[in-house]
Amino acid sequence: MKEILKVLEQDARTTPEQIAIMTGKSLAEVKEVIREAERDRTIIKYKTIVNWDKLGEEQVWALIEVKVSPQRDVGFDAMAERIYRFPEARTVYLVSGTYDLAVFVTGKTMQEVAAFVAEKLASLDSVQGTVTHFLLKRYKEDGEILVDRGERGERLAISP
Repeated sequence: MKEILKVLEQDARTTPEQIAIMTGKSLAEVKEVIREAERDRTIIKYKTIVNWDKLGEEQVWALIEVKVSPQRDVGFDAMAERIYRFPEARTVYLVSGTYDLAVFVTGKTMQEVAAFVAEKLASLDSVQGTVTHFLLKRYKEDGEILVDRGERGERLAISP
């Protein structure tokens, strides 16, 4: 099962026929593993990573650190759920350190992200504080390099 899932994780467009050839498993077995993994949510979603910068599509990304008061009997889970239900919240993690939750947010402008933090996030009862970090440039996402070689500003080799 893991071998099949690793292939799909690398490239979700790989067909069951290709996976069967790559893994030496039967086509029926590959299809059943995929079907079961989708059914039990081992496979949660098939995803495409788009480099919107190449299309001139402005997006503002921010990492927001959130300090919250855990609630009796549910800890941080109930608060995390309230936050991940906001459409602006793209990713929510429970983290160790000074802050409890790391929330990745996208918006069209910095003001839109700031409004989300001020009006929706910071106003929640259990939120004790937030720190917002605006992402200035994305170099790599989900294991995929987003910048072209020419964009990295590589130095020319020094020759004698």
